[in-house]
Amino acid sequence: MTERKVKIGSASAFWGDTPEAFGQLLTVPDLDYLVGDYLAEVTMSLLARAKMKDPYKGYVPDFVEAVAPHLSVIAERNIKVVVNAGGLNPAGCREALHAAAESAGVSLMIATVEGDDLMPQADVIRATEPTEMFSADPFPAQPISMNAYLGATPIARALGMGAQVVITGRCNDAAMALGPLMHEFDWSEDEYDRLAAGSLAGHLIECGPQCTGGAFTDWEMVPGWDDMGFPVAECASDGTFVITKPAATGGMVTPGTVGEQLLYEIGDPAA
Repeated sequence: MTERKVKIGSASAFWGDTPEAFGQLLTVPDLDYLVGDYLAEVTMSLLARAKMKDPYKGYVPDFVEAVAPHLSVIAERNIKVVVNAGGLNPAGCREALHAAAESAGVSLMIATVEGDDLMPQADVIRATEPTEMFSADPFPAQPISMNAYLGATPIARALGMGAQVVITGRCNDAAMALGPLMHEFDWSEDEYDRLAAGSLAGHLIECGPQCTGGAFTDWEMVPGWDDMGFPVAECASDGTFVITKPAATGGMVTPGTVGEQLLYEIGDPAA
């Protein structure tokens, strides 16, 4: 019997990425998950400013707009979606997606993962006199947002409770792939080799087509820049995985393209 693989397609690398990725990845047979990363440090600042102007804002509306046309197919094929598009307002993102699903005649169980917002603890944190990790600047007098990175465990729990869509606030980028793998393969929190492998898979696909040629040093060798293929991780229960992309799309998947994305995620290998 062939071992079951879990296929995870990465549909967004940042706020503003192409909305075409969802439709492209839905051409992949037997796709299990669509995941998307929308949050960078500057994105959190922009979302904080938006929420200050309107308390109903603070999430990434682009996610809802991009996924809405595909909700019927996603529901029909029982593809699960995990994104951090909740930003500073996961509940608001959930409501917007719920409205889009109703308009499409689709019923989805949508979960949110919260708890990353540390603003209610600002005074307690200030009292510890923390400093900025690079500049050693003191804690700001009036922070407008303050968020912890959450991990994969709450995502896995939400999926285990039957969620078809999981919307998080600030979370580790790789957690959006690791959470589904923990859920699907019942990995425990002390299976460090498997967790490391799942984190590696998540980090390789989180930046979208960077690992399919988009950040390749030998860029002139990469075909089809006008229709770059978004990455898919085909993962096994032992932690091994293969990176692929949708058929008939641009870009390429080679040890070089994947290896350079791994190097990008590590930063300085000597550190």
